Amino acid sequence: MKAILRSLLKIKHTGKVILAVLVICLVIRLLPYFAPIRAADIAQNQLAMQFSDRNGLPLGTLLTRDQEHTSVVPLNQVSPQFIHAILAAEDGSFYHHGALDMKAVIRASKEAIHAKRIVSGASTITMQLARMLDPVPRTLWGKMQEIWLSWRLVAGMNKDEILSAYINRLPMGGNIYGVEAAAQTYFSIPASDLNLAQASLLAAIPNNPTYFNPYQHWERLKQRQKYVLNRMVQEKYISRAMPTAASYAARTQSEKVVFQSRPQGIIAAPHFLFWLANQIPPNKERNQAPLLKAEDKSVIRTTINRPLQQFVEAQVQQVISSLAANNVHDASALVIDNHTGEVLAYVGSPDYFNEAKLGRNDGVQALRQPGSTLKPFVYELALEKGLIRPNTILADVPAHYAIPGAKLYSPTDYTESFLGPVRVRIALANSLNVPAVRVLEKVGVQTFLERLHQLGFEHLNQTPEHYGLGLTLGSGEVSLWELARAYLTIARQGDATPLVSTFSNSLLPTPHSQLPNHTIWQLITNILSDNHARATAFGVDSVLNLPFPAAVKTGTSSNFRDTWTIGFTTDYTVATWVGNFNGEPMRQVSGVAGAAPLWNRIMLHLHEHQEPGDFPPPEGLVQLPICAISGLRPTPDCTSVVQEYFYPEDKIAYERENQFNLPPEYDEWLAKQQQSSFVSTNLRILSPHHGDLFLLYPGEEAKQKLEFKLAGNKSAPVEWWLNGEKLDTNSANSLFWNLRPGKWTLEARSGEMSDKVSFQVELANLKPTRRGFSISNF
Repeated sequence: MKAILRSLLKIKHTGKVILAVLVICLVIRLLPYFAPIRAADIAQNQLAMQFSDRNGLPLGTLLTRDQEHTSVVPLNQVSPQFIHAILAAEDGSFYHHGALDMKAVIRASKEAIHAKRIVSGASTITMQLARMLDPVPRTLWGKMQEIWLSWRLVAGMNKDEILSAYINRLPMGGNIYGVEAAAQTYFSIPASDLNLAQASLLAAIPNNPTYFNPYQHWERLKQRQKYVLNRMVQEKYISRAMPTAASYAARTQSEKVVFQSRPQGIIAAPHFLFWLANQIPPNKERNQAPLLKAEDKSVIRTTINRPLQQFVEAQVQQVISSLAANNVHDASALVIDNHTGEVLAYVGSPDYFNEAKLGRNDGVQALRQPGSTLKPFVYELALEKGLIRPNTILADVPAHYAIPGAKLYSPTDYTESFLGPVRVRIALANSLNVPAVRVLEKVGVQTFLERLHQLGFEHLNQTPEHYGLGLTLGSGEVSLWELARAYLTIARQGDATPLVSTFSNSLLPTPHSQLPNHTIWQLITNILSDNHARATAFGVDSVLNLPFPAAVKTGTSSNFRDTWTIGFTTDYTVATWVGNFNGEPMRQVSGVAGAAPLWNRIMLHLHEHQEPGDFPPPEGLVQLPICAISGLRPTPDCTSVVQEYFYPEDKIAYERENQFNLPPEYDEWLAKQQQSSFVSTNLRILSPHHGDLFLLYPGEEAKQKLEFKLAGNKSAPVEWWLNGEKLDTNSANSLFWNLRPGKWTLEARSGEMSDKVSFQVELANLKPTRRGFSISNF
């Protein structure tokens, strides 16, 4: 290029310089049209993909982007019978001429002149390939372009490369291209296994694929096959030890050939196939994958179990039909083998092909709010870090959290009721919201988010501040795929493994990672499989209760837009989602009513012939009897005794404990309890709180009153004492006192029980804008 520029500078006349530049630009522009074409330049990268299930049953074929069914095989993996047949039919002298066959050109010209019409063509296989690569009009100029492209092909490729490119592009009827795709479609065999009868039939199709369509014009195709066989005799491709080669060809032509066509399109798991197609590397890399047969590089063997897949597809449709009256239209399901992480069934929607109902949406990969399904992981992390113990009592009572720039956050369950003090087991098994938020507060949102990332929730990519304490209740968005993978980690006792979708080496999963302390994961499994522990919220005979050990968790997003059920046995993990792709809320359908029936059906089917094993108990923990209601040691008034797991070091402290006093956070809840088992043994001043400060406004002395309120006393007489003086009152559990400035100590006495608080009343400088305002409790 530098030499060219120097030469241009030597030209003195401007016009000549411009002309020279134009010539050079024209040469550069036309240079690609003169360059030889190499095999790599025309490699077929967009191919149809055929999929089978784990046992070789076909799942379907996904066409290329231009909707062609194409499979590519090397020349040495094509039956010699077909190679001979296509050469005889299309270009008998292929290996003996260049881009053009001059003998054929002369012959065709003479026949055309004599008949005054075109009798036969003279196109070589190379010219046909050129036409496949760059279709041009059937004009003189188009023919010249075709010949020129043929010369470029001959200049850059050898005969075998040209023939290979040709037979892999042959039009074989409909949207089928190439001998391999034709052999698989019409005979369900690879191209290498074609016999003479099959090969000669396939070689007859490309001359006019529509005219010789094997399904519509069988007799025409048989006549064309006869021509192909006769040409093979003439070219001496048929020369066996028979009476005559012609009679052998005739016998072949009369041989009955059965078209055992594979079902076209998609047979099962459409969402899975399209998802998997996007995960598969380019075709060059796929050639290294172990498939059904060493000679068949076109079929991708997946982990799907087709009979199970079709069963799950049918159950999805049935469950959706049963919930239609509740405005439920969509569902998804995923089935995983716990031992290998292999995906056995993958259903993205009730009907992929129903575009009017958004059937192509993939509910397995779609991001939705997970409801309560993340709770097991925050409990596991808190137990792992020692922030709670297996026997910890958590407060399921009203709680309020100040959020900068937002309203006060007050988590509650959809029943809007509270259970008071509950064990960790009861809180998780019944999916109580307030205890879960309290546990997350101990763990920290940042720490919990990091653990969720370890578990594979890659779409939770916002800041901890974005999610806040609502993260444990489903304020983020996750996919069913991510949830199934995370619950598989629980099933594998903390062994985090990716999900496996194919047996291909090119899609090998990343290595496993072991999360800490498998004992904690065993405890979480024990809780999630405790049917009696979840009885408060779900009853003892819900669809979550199976006739064999199964751990399960449900979830419901806000306004009943999503319902989830994810659970596992020792053998399988099943994840289900029920909702609406368009975001419409369902009508009062929770996780146990929406996704759980689908989960139940799949689980029962999976274990129809063999029940799963028992879950291993938490290693290193001991079981002790406790009161089922309070979570304390059994006492004479305890009506139900159950077992709970303890760390050995907690056993002594538990057995020595003889008194359980509820802290102030229970006061509001206690005030609303009429028949609380805790009230009978504890006297508690609910109002005022210890340390309260009240303001007394001038002129309002007669109107401002403070309620003294008590819990824990049902009928016994109560004495109220204020700064050491007994108040004259007939009221037992409640009375009103006119505010007076000063520091006050209030005491309530009933028999041997008593409680005491201190509070303060000060004069305010301004007249109140509202009454009854306590600055300490606002």
